[in-house]
Amino acid sequence: MRVVIHDLKDEDSAGKVIEHLGDVHVIADDGTIHRCLGCFGCWTKTPGVCVIRDAYGDMGALFSKCSEVFIISKCCYGGFSPFVKNVLDRSISYVHPYFVNKDGEMHHKRRYKNHVRLQVSFYGETTEQERETAKGVAQSIATNLWWDLAGVSFGDDIADIRGAIS
Repeated sequence: MRVVIHDLKDEDSAGKVIEHLGDVHVIADDGTIHRCLGCFGCWTKTPGVCVIRDAYGDMGALFSKCSEVFIISKCCYGGFSPFVKNVLDRSISYVHPYFVNKDGEMHHKRRYKNHVRLQVSFYGETTEQERETAKGVAQSIATNLWWDLAGVSFGDDIADIRGAIS
């Protein structure tokens, strides 16, 4: 399964950007997402499932079934937009609370054995420093979730993003 997470406000624009990807599960801002509480209930009370029961409560399980994740986000000070960051925060149940040594660094233990390819496309006006920071943030997300970062691209507007996603 392929998953697209985006913060695009105009569904027509979103459709034009991702239409060539074929059958995908789209995660878009419908205005109902609750913020992660940082309660770690997804690790202690309901392992693998967020305790907040909204449309975004099963992100970990969803990611366990996918092979590719595409993130389309406005670049906000070298990071993801608030919506995309919130989706990623709500996905912490994808990993275990326990730590393991991975390439000399401490990371959460894998919960699932699937292999995921991550591709990130940022849009909006950015400085070179913001781009470098965003690349690092994308790599950190991939590393922490045990995914492979296939690429990070930047475009000034949505029209630039379509060609970068494949």
